[in-house]
Amino acid sequence: MVSVIVAVAENGVIGDRNALLWHISEDLRHFKSVTTGHPVVMGRKTFESLGRPLPNRVNVVISRQDIAIDDCRVVHSLDEALVLFPADEETFVIGGAQIYAQAMPRADRFYLTRVHHAYEGDTSFPQWDVREWRLISSVHFDRGEKYPYPFDIECYERIR
Repeated sequence: MVSVIVAVAENGVIGDRNALLWHISEDLRHFKSVTTGHPVVMGRKTFESLGRPLPNRVNVVISRQDIAIDDCRVVHSLDEALVLFPADEETFVIGGAQIYAQAMPRADRFYLTRVHHAYEGDTSFPQWDVREWRLISSVHFDRGEKYPYPFDIECYERIR
């Protein structure tokens, strides 16, 4: 099963110069709780922004380059990444924008944190059609414990 997980500002921005623009503790805890124990697939720039493999997860990095990364599987395409795992294994695509664009048409589940604030940035999440998805859970926060703006943590399943 392919799952996409992302936090998106209200204007569609997800990052700037290969960095996150906000720090929402509740979202980071949610990300950790749902991805731990599952494979995570990311582009090379996303991996570089993390600085290390995520613990307790199989880390797969997609790169056009022939490189080796300690404690990660390196592949050259999303297809190559996804065939590494059984179809019933929830495999998380965690960025960046190009990988998200490839993964969304194939995704079965979509974990979306809607950040209700606009940010300036150079990277946006691709357009997606809400009519293809059924909202299965949503938790609203008026603000975070250390974050001043409202946000929602949502989960969608693709309508088949």
